Amino acid sequence: MEALNRYGTLVGRILIAFIFVFAGFGKITGFEGTVGYIASKGMPVPQLAAIGAILIEVGGGLMLVLGWKARWAAAAMFVFTLLAALIFHNFWALQGAQAQDAMIHFMKNISMMGGLLYVVVHGSGPLSLDRGR
Repeated sequence: MEALNRYGTLVGRILIAFIFVFAGFGKITGFEGTVGYIASKGMPVPQLAAIGAILIEVGGGLMLVLGWKARWAAAAMFVFTLLAALIFHNFWALQGAQAQDAMIHFMKNISMMGGLLYVVVHGSGPLSLDRGR
């Protein structure tokens, strides 16, 4: 149980951050496609939105892994994930297979928000630059 208490929060932070960092690098390497997808949802200034998404995903994800300002990073990522769920995974406005796919992504986002909220409330744990703050 001692090992779980010592390493569990670090492993949890790495696991929750992985999807964000991975997605952020995908947005960097496929920047034009990302901008096009954002524009297709009617968002203003899609290039700026793409850059913001990259900063939140890669920057926030790495902050979470390191446990540096982890509560702030998790809070920003929580809001980002909520907005992404509502804007990009709006299954209620789709039909058939598209609705099913969007609902899976929506539920994934809701689950990730749970992990992020846990970090906001409980901090980063002992193996972090924040030392549990």
